[in-house]
Amino acid sequence: MSINIDSAERFIHANARLLDRHRAAVLLHEAPVTPVLDALRAYRNPDGGFGHALEPDVRGPESEPVATAHALSVLAEAGALDDPMAGDAAAWVATISEPDGGVPFMLPAAAAHPYAPFFGTPRPGGSFMTFAIAGTLLEAELREPWLERSSEWCWATLERPDALHAYAIKFALEFLDRVPDHGRAQAAIERMRARLEPDGSVPVSGGQEGERLTPLVLSERKDGRSRALFTAAQVEADLDRVERGQQEDGGWTFDHLAWSPGQTVESRGIVTLWALSTLHAHGRLERGRS
Repeated sequence: MSINIDSAERFIHANARLLDRHRAAVLLHEAPVTPVLDALRAYRNPDGGFGHALEPDVRGPESEPVATAHALSVLAEAGALDDPMAGDAAAWVATISEPDGGVPFMLPAAAAHPYAPFFGTPRPGGSFMTFAIAGTLLEAELREPWLERSSEWCWATLERPDALHAYAIKFALEFLDRVPDHGRAQAAIERMRARLEPDGSVPVSGGQEGERLTPLVLSERKDGRSRALFTAAQVEADLDRVERGQQEDGGWTFDHLAWSPGQTVESRGIVTLWALSTLHAHGRLERGRS
């Protein structure tokens, strides 16, 4: 197996968003991160949250939890969690969170615009977005009363691992990779082991046929605590799968529902960048470069 990096980069330039083209330049050419932050700022709203289809499956302009979580992950990737955008995002999340610290998955405003049919309808109550946002803000070492409540929401939810669906498990593991309480995190991670299939994957209930989250999706950080759930053989097999996933046009694709042209092309750009980043982190990107 080999990766054609030049073909992948051409795919990104032909199809991906400006934000993701700048992220690719950082990854592939050690370009400065300032253009990434400038491009990300275009998705930011005056209230401090993010929208404008930064998450391709939610197309509305208003600030949304999923878009804000996406923005925070970009800031983390860029090593820029000290940027004021992170603090402003935290302040916005505090305004839309539940009293117990839980963060809704989508806000009612999303219903006025196109969004993925598999997201269901906006509804109140905490969701797995709480894991995604709280974990990154804890990594940023922000201190807010809301963040303390959200952390307790996460810990309480983790007491019921059997109730977590596939994406909740993914973001719960991200939270557990970031929290400062190492011992408590390790114990919670171990309770997740029973949810894994023999190959280390988790099926997506209600998703496309065969849709599942694999070890490298569930545990993206090579040195993360959650890697303890997966054997070296499972990780290597998943890396092989990622390598095989490069398409004839140079990009990668996704296995969840493609429901609009805009969502499809933007998501493929994101997935292609994820594949390149994952292979790079595991020392496979240079092998077989064409």
